Amino acid sequence: MLKFTSRSTQKVAFSLLWTAGIITLLILLLIIGYIIIRGLPGFSWDFLFTPPAGGLAGDGGISSTIVTTLYLVGLTLLILVPVGIGAAIYLVEYAPDNRLTRFIRYGVQTLAGVPSILFGLFGFALFVTVLHFRFSILSGALTLACLLLPVLITATEEALKTVPRSYRAGAMALGATKWQSITHVILPAALPGIATGVILCAGRALGETACLYVTMGGSAAMPDSLLSGGRSLALHVFYLATETNAIDKAMATAAVLIVIIVGLNALTNFISRRFQKRMSGGV
Repeated sequence: MLKFTSRSTQKVAFSLLWTAGIITLLILLLIIGYIIIRGLPGFSWDFLFTPPAGGLAGDGGISSTIVTTLYLVGLTLLILVPVGIGAAIYLVEYAPDNRLTRFIRYGVQTLAGVPSILFGLFGFALFVTVLHFRFSILSGALTLACLLLPVLITATEEALKTVPRSYRAGAMALGATKWQSITHVILPAALPGIATGVILCAGRALGETACLYVTMGGSAAMPDSLLSGGRSLALHVFYLATETNAIDKAMATAAVLIVIIVGLNALTNFISRRFQKRMSGGV
């Protein structure tokens, strides 16, 4: 009978983990490489700096969709981050462990599993119709904030819970107030996990289409305010892939979207590291 020692079991487990990681990385590189290779022939200055012209041929470029996407993601994060992080701080640091708090957590976890199209219908009913924001970037950003709020709250909660209780006790023993211990000790320690949650939310905001389809209107014009309609890059890829014959332009647009996602992730990581150093007293 074959027997496994603890050392051999560990080697087998490490081998399986490395294999899973390598397979995941290869799949990621395959998808990104395929899209970029297919999209490169469609790149040109006209493609990047002219707005979509419409038609079955998918004429025009993507300049207005890039601007709309930046407005949309920036406004979404501006609304989402303070509310999401603030709610998580309250639930972890201030809220008592009672039936109401457990019900709130259950509600947050339930909302995280709701399909995005339902959030889109909610955004259409509330922001577009009742509040008269019309089909606009503002309606889309508010809908995305509602969609992503449970994700950020959950990620921030888990990051805060990983901070050892001794950090809190040490800060209080030195005479710090509850808020001072949170802002100068707990948040800097939890910031890498919080930044990961923000990056996930930003990436999902960039790639979301269903809830924006019914809240932004799909206009290809250059937006002149937050109450202007528009289409994001992901929504533009959807239109190109389903309503035109311009698959090459859809691939080129998807390649630009990937570049923006990578750049945004790098920028978020850089800002979080700088912010962590400042909050922890570094330079």
